[in-house]
Amino acid sequence: MTSPLRLAVVGHTNTGKTSLLRTLTRDAGFGEVSARPSTTRHVEGANLLVDGACVVELYDTPGMEDAIGLLDTIDALAHDGERLDGPARIERFLHSPQAHERFEQEAKVLRQMLASDAALVVIDARDPVLAKFRDELNILASCGRPLLPVLNFIHAPGNREQAWRDALARIGLHAIIGFDTVAPEIDGERRLLEKLITLLDAHREPLRRLITAREQEAAERLAAGHRLIAELLVDCAAAQRRVAHDDPVITQQAVEQLRETIRRRETACVTALIDLYRFRPEDVVIKGLPMLDGRWSDDLFSPEALKRMGIRLGKGALAGAMTGIGIDLVVGGMTLGAATILGAVAGGLWQAVGHYGERLLGTMRGHHTLTVDDAILRLLAIRQGWLLNALSRRGHAAFEPLKLDDPDVQRWRKAALPETLRSARLHPEWSTLNAGFSAGPAREEALSRLTHEHPDH
Repeated sequence: MTSPLRLAVVGHTNTGKTSLLRTLTRDAGFGEVSARPSTTRHVEGANLLVDGACVVELYDTPGMEDAIGLLDTIDALAHDGERLDGPARIERFLHSPQAHERFEQEAKVLRQMLASDAALVVIDARDPVLAKFRDELNILASCGRPLLPVLNFIHAPGNREQAWRDALARIGLHAIIGFDTVAPEIDGERRLLEKLITLLDAHREPLRRLITAREQEAAERLAAGHRLIAELLVDCAAAQRRVAHDDPVITQQAVEQLRETIRRRETACVTALIDLYRFRPEDVVIKGLPMLDGRWSDDLFSPEALKRMGIRLGKGALAGAMTGIGIDLVVGGMTLGAATILGAVAGGLWQAVGHYGERLLGTMRGHHTLTVDDAILRLLAIRQGWLLNALSRRGHAAFEPLKLDDPDVQRWRKAALPETLRSARLHPEWSTLNAGFSAGPAREEALSRLTHEHPDH
């Protein structure tokens, strides 16, 4: 087939039609979503593409507000002894004065129904099955197009999913899908498209291609997200600042500057992840990052933030104002003090650590190297992993602030840091936060390795 499948998204006012469109198009800015009734006043369209070609055209329609009155009007237009099928009855109504006056909004829906190949009928499963809803379904069925009822809000307490399934079966609608537009299940979109295939065999091939393309896109987005987190961790692990150790004021200033640099780098990662999943900045607060209770205000270098995560500061990190910053030379992931360095030199190990000779010499001359403590790297990995997990599961129609689950983070809490990050400690040129940054093949190999080492949340 060369022509795209035309799908009308229809239903009663305020059931989540626009929300479904946002979720399917991955576009949080599509249309207007509101708790107010009759938010959508006109038909709006969107396309689903595969390899740049449109395979599905989606049409958002206004809510049907007076189905009882509309059905009475359609019936009143019938002549005695007349036997018209459903589409003919709808066409006659659309040519009547009432379609341009009292039922103008409903007429827009029915015109789009007749112009489409099928329709997704969005139903709020929390609503009781009222007469007006049954009349609405009868009118939509009269258009002669395949209908796939989409039961929205099926996870809400007190939903009436089974009552709706029973009511739909009574009018011959047995292919039904439960699909929460705000918090869709991981395989929700696939199941919806497969249901459409059962109704529209002629569109089987393009819908199959769309399923494959969507799953591939999801996998690529997740891999790109892990890559962004890997870049953040390598940047922070390799970040270094040299200061004079005998001037506490200068040291404190350098510590705070490095901490602020790390904060900004983390925020840049947050922004990149939000962009990757096509959310708007206002959809996620990015002043801080999430903790166990879902707040986004805890400072990365707060001892309380680390305590909440069950992360202990390493021996090289100073308490109080310098939390999260290691002082002196870092070798192999451990912070070495001046006494340790002098002992190494006296023991004849100078050649063994020749790669670090310049920094060792600088330390002996009164300089220190500031680095990011292992505990902060662990916290960064956990926080960004949580964010990636939440974004990958979040519907683009969600109203509520981003809430995060508590996935298994034991690896980052207690296990040894990945070898790649320990190696990054020895390569300050790998960090975009350092003056001598160099994007060489060794850094690229390290990033690729860490991307696959990062645990899936």
